[in-house]
Amino acid sequence: MAGKKNPWGTAGGSGSDGGEGGGTPPSSGDETPRGPRNPWLPGGGSDAGEPGRGRRGANIEDIFRNRGPEGPRRRPGGPGGGGPTFRLPERPGGKSWLPIALAGIAVVWVAVTSVHFVQPREQGVVTWFGGKYAYTMNPGTNFTAPWPIQTATVVDVGEIRLEEIGSGGENLILTGDQNLVDLSYLVRWNIKDLVQFEYELPDPEATVREVAESAMRESIAETDLDTVLSGSGRAEVEARVRERMQSILDAYDAGIAVQGVEVARTEAPEQVIEAFNDVLAARQDRERNLNDARRYEQQVLADAQGSAAEFNEIYAQYRLAPEVTRRRLYYETMEQVLRGTDKTVIEGGSGVTPYLPLPEVQRRSQGSAQVVTPPAGGQ
Repeated sequence: MAGKKNPWGTAGGSGSDGGEGGGTPPSSGDETPRGPRNPWLPGGGSDAGEPGRGRRGANIEDIFRNRGPEGPRRRPGGPGGGGPTFRLPERPGGKSWLPIALAGIAVVWVAVTSVHFVQPREQGVVTWFGGKYAYTMNPGTNFTAPWPIQTATVVDVGEIRLEEIGSGGENLILTGDQNLVDLSYLVRWNIKDLVQFEYELPDPEATVREVAESAMRESIAETDLDTVLSGSGRAEVEARVRERMQSILDAYDAGIAVQGVEVARTEAPEQVIEAFNDVLAARQDRERNLNDARRYEQQVLADAQGSAAEFNEIYAQYRLAPEVTRRRLYYETMEQVLRGTDKTVIEGGSGVTPYLPLPEVQRRSQGSAQVVTPPAGGQ
């Protein structure tokens, strides 16, 4: 390494000049040896504690002391650089804007969390610290203590909510005549008491579903299959289910009003659908035959009523003129009896036969007029 320049200013050769040969310059007294600039020290390599002293070697403790969070703060543009510092603008007189900013935020917070606008179909429940019930807010503008002192929960109590049961798959229910029916239905309900709805039941929606299933099974168990399948039977079942549901929910203090129950589908189970279709076809044939019999019954009854009315009219005329009416009836009856006969009756007189067998005479004359044709070619 002889004759080579050492960039760190340490002895690296035999040269005597530290600037040219890289060696250590001669010392005189307490003079600190100087070397090239150390990039790891602040201030261009000078000692931060004693500016103007000579350059020295890098020290790991100095590096972390000046670069770490505990290092000295530097002003922007000062020696050693450093990031800009943030300061809030000051009011006239040198006071800070921070108290006024905090007061404004507090006012906005109170206004936002304390004023509540409740719509006509809504109600609100106010609680202390999110737990204990305080009071109920009615439609209009309402004021509460700011959050978290008081918390307001606004709910649309007029909204009709729907609960579909049995629509996603098979829902078999046993009827009163020991038949199974696959049934789906829809329950419509809304909130009638918000406080009871929020605090009496842990899960009101699940309670509505369970109560609906129980009431429907009880009502179907009291009804036979034909009634369930018919339109009038469905309406009766729906009314009974609604009454039972409302009675049970009122006993629970659920705060729920059942608006209606609608049966959407009534079918036989998939396993017996073919036999069930045969039964339906036979039932339709029976209904058709019954309708035909009823039509015939109505026709016969109408004829009988017409005949009875006609007889009553004749009887009324008979009472007015019995002899004339009796003779007229005799003539009409004889005309109906003799209309289809081949006999001719002539009123009796001298030299005239009262009865002439005209059909017999006509047959005899026709028989004598027939000509027998002999076979050809002789006798």
